[in-house]
Amino acid sequence: MYIPFDQLPPQARIWIYQASRPLTEAEQVEIKPLLERFATEWSSHGKGLQASATLLHGRFLVLANNEDATAASGCSIDASVRFVRELEQRYSLSFMDRTQLAFLDGEKVELVPMPELKSKVAAGEIKENTLYFDTLITNYGELQQAWPRPAGNSWLSRYF
Repeated sequence: MYIPFDQLPPQARIWIYQASRPLTEAEQVEIKPLLERFATEWSSHGKGLQASATLLHGRFLVLANNEDATAASGCSIDASVRFVRELEQRYSLSFMDRTQLAFLDGEKVELVPMPELKSKVAAGEIKENTLYFDTLITNYGELQQAWPRPAGNSWLSRYF
């Protein structure tokens, strides 16, 4: 069962996938109904999930499920990964590359390869207050309250 993204409860579980490149406006228009259809049909052991999906900042695909209603099973999570892989193939991009970190630079999302992180911190290009898109957060409430968040308030704090 589809739930509008902005109506999810704070404890809803989320999965964030970061695109390897910005999605064009045309791609976003095409993808949005695919997301809604997936969320509508997404199920766990034959029982429909209270799910939602959206694109944020033209770069992030977010899938969500109200686990208080029905928990996502291993099979349903596998189905979501297959769906994301299909989008990767269709739009010639990657949503699974976790070696790129995303930061907000003004209005633009900038990717930094993980091997460059230490040098960018040392050079002062990335600071504790630089806004970071932490794709490891797992609930909707945290996404709403602290995303992006200062890098120093994330797992990146060890670099400062």
